Amino acid sequence: MPRAVVAGASGFIGAAVCATLVEDGFEVVRIGRREAITWSDPTLIAAAVDGAAVVVNLAGKSVNCRYTDRNRAKILRSRVETTAALRRAIAGAENPPRVWLNASTATIYAHAMDRPHTDADGRIGEGFSVDVARNWEREFFEGELPRTRRVALRMAIVLGDGPATNLLLTLARWGLGGAQHDGPWFPHRRYRGIGADPSGPEIGPPTYRTKGRQKFSWIHLDDVCGAIRFLLERDDIHGPVNLSSPQPSDNARLMLTLRRAVGVPFGLPSYRWMLEPAAWALRTEPELILKSRWVLPGVLLNAGYTFSHADLVDAVDAVLAQKTRG
Repeated sequence: MPRAVVAGASGFIGAAVCATLVEDGFEVVRIGRREAITWSDPTLIAAAVDGAAVVVNLAGKSVNCRYTDRNRAKILRSRVETTAALRRAIAGAENPPRVWLNASTATIYAHAMDRPHTDADGRIGEGFSVDVARNWEREFFEGELPRTRRVALRMAIVLGDGPATNLLLTLARWGLGGAQHDGPWFPHRRYRGIGADPSGPEIGPPTYRTKGRQKFSWIHLDDVCGAIRFLLERDDIHGPVNLSSPQPSDNARLMLTLRRAVGVPFGLPSYRWMLEPAAWALRTEPELILKSRWVLPGVLLNAGYTFSHADLVDAVDAVLAQKTRG
């Protein structure tokens, strides 16, 4: 049995990836805070990695929280330090894995309403979320690992029975499923840059007059697993790879699709002055739904990957069907 080492295996995405690897005949070894191998034991991590065929790292604190100083530090540290621990283990392995897939995020790209970002020509943004992604990928690609192919998975928002989708469906069921509009708000420092070379202004938030037409790039959980399966076999692919549907939506169409899916004919629109106090109450950030994320999966499409759920309506229907079965 080939061995696959998966970090962050207990999460919404990690559990599905582990099931896929088991289905493909891998023995899965898990690393995490609550697993048999923890991040505090570099000796066991090194033993797990040495001789493994594949390493998949999905570890990182959820960004669905308030960006307090403490949470900001945890979000960055949980990504950079776990990636560094795996890199040290792979560098010291006598028989290193042939491929290492490391999570990243499509949030690394700038807010865009004029053109999409591809893996080849995407424009990197600025501010806290972007800096987290930049530092994460910098650590991942640091140094020489001549026998290990490295792929950074720049994931869009993942649709499935997970926290992001469930929150959006709840808003639609409550009649709050209208488009979300950006606008002015009191200045704060939660979105300022972080890391060794922080980017962006100290005071925010940035305001864009999107009128609910900010782009929404997404990917169904089945295609996250399918793309990982595809990338494991493609020895010619390395570097950053966008994991997103080739048919991105915008916020207004997303919310309309969700309302239709749950059978609610109306949805009140939301403006930043409404979203800010609501996000505070829910302990999250408005940035997660107000930033325009416009991403296309150039590498996957050019390599011949076929999406199981390229259409948003089909993807949402599949999520609800799975929740009904579950």
